[in-house]
Amino acid sequence: MGTAPIVVHPPSPTGGRRVTVRGEILGLAHRDEDVVEFLRRAGLPGAEDLLDDPAWVTWRGSRPHWYEAA
Repeated sequence: MGTAPIVVHPPSPTGGRRVTVRGEILGLAHRDEDVVEFLRRAGLPGAEDLLDDPAWVTWRGSRPHWYEAA
């Protein structure tokens, strides 16, 4: 697949991480459940199974599943 289409960006100074799919902003996630909901709304059912798959998701700027303020 090359580059993962889903990017979870670094935590913001106030907490939460921006989530994009192919450059389109889906929202600001404060937990994994938020990411899954954004992806479900974007048409990716079963997204909870994709969060740890580097072919689908790139976690930038911090460790995966971490949403605390930077």
